[in-house]
Amino acid sequence: MLRISVLGSGSSGNSAVIFTDTTRVLIDAGLSARQLNRRLEAVGVAPDTLDGILITHEHGDHVRGLDVFCRSVKVPLYSNASTREVMVTGPLKEPKTWRIVPTGGKFMIGDIQVQTFPVAHDATEPMGFALRDPESAIGILSDVGYVTNLMRNHMRGMNTIFVEANYDGVLLQNDTKRPWSIKQRILSRHGHLSNAQTAALVGEVADEHLHRVILGHLSQDCNEPDLAIRTIKEAITAKGQSQVSVLCAQQAEPTTCLAARRGWLPPRPSEPSEPAPLNAVPVVETVPPPEAVTPPKQTTMAADTRAYEQVEMF
Repeated sequence: MLRISVLGSGSSGNSAVIFTDTTRVLIDAGLSARQLNRRLEAVGVAPDTLDGILITHEHGDHVRGLDVFCRSVKVPLYSNASTREVMVTGPLKEPKTWRIVPTGGKFMIGDIQVQTFPVAHDATEPMGFALRDPESAIGILSDVGYVTNLMRNHMRGMNTIFVEANYDGVLLQNDTKRPWSIKQRILSRHGHLSNAQTAALVGEVADEHLHRVILGHLSQDCNEPDLAIRTIKEAITAKGQSQVSVLCAQQAEPTTCLAARRGWLPPRPSEPSEPAPLNAVPVVETVPPPEAVTPPKQTTMAADTRAYEQVEMF
C-alpha cells in the first residue's frame, strides 16, 4: 500500500515522501536540507533509506535543498534530460547520481511504478507523476498553468491526488502586494491553478476509487484553506462522490502519513513502524556526473542559473 506525507508545500518550499513497506521516494526537495531531514524523521522515514528523488521541475521552491541534502544522503535523482541540464549548469556544487527518465515514460523504483507526463508551467520541461503499487495509486500534480486532457487521463483511477490549489480568483485580483505582471504570470496558461480550476479537474476525475485529495501550493495572501477545501468539496459532492476527504498541506509542518486508500491499518506497536530496508537498486539509464559534462557557454549558464534560482511568488 502506498502512503504519503507532504513534508511542506507553499511559496517557501515543496516536498513530499511516498513509500511502501520496501521503497521510499521523495518528490522534490524545495525545503532546506535540515528541514528535509527533520521532517522525514518526524514521519518515520530515515533519510538514508530513500531510494530516489523525483524532480518535477527546476524552480527553487522545488529543488532548493537538493544540493546540501545529497551531500550526506546518497540517493539517485530522477528527472528528464532537459531539467537535469538546467540544474547541473546552475548552483549544484557536488556531483550527483542522475537517472534520466523520459517525459511520458514508465519505470520502476523498487516496488513503485512511476508514470511521468508533461504539464504546463513556465519551467524547462515540468512533469507530473502517477505512482502505483499492486494495491493503490497516487497522482502528483505540482505547478500547473492549465489542465490538459492528458493530465485528466492520468489522474483518473487514483486513490489519492496531491494537487495544487494556488489562489482564489477574487483574492488574487484584490491583492495589493503583487504587481500586475506577477498576477498575469500566475493567471497565465503556464502559471498556477486556482481553486476553481482544481475543483473542475477533481470533479471530472472523481470516481469510486478516489479516497483523498491533498491540496498544496496555497498562496498565503491569495487563498484560504477553508475556502479551497469548500470549493473542491462542492465539485466532488456534485459528482456524487461525497466519500472523498479533502485537506490542505501546510508550509510549516508535514502531514501525517496517509494511506492512499481505505482499508490499510498501520503496524501494531509490536511490529516495526518504519519500512524495511530495500535490498535491490532499480536499474535505470544513468548519465555521467556533472563534472564529465562539457560546460556550456557563460551566457547559457547565466540564463539557466536564473531559471534554477527562480522562486515562486504567490
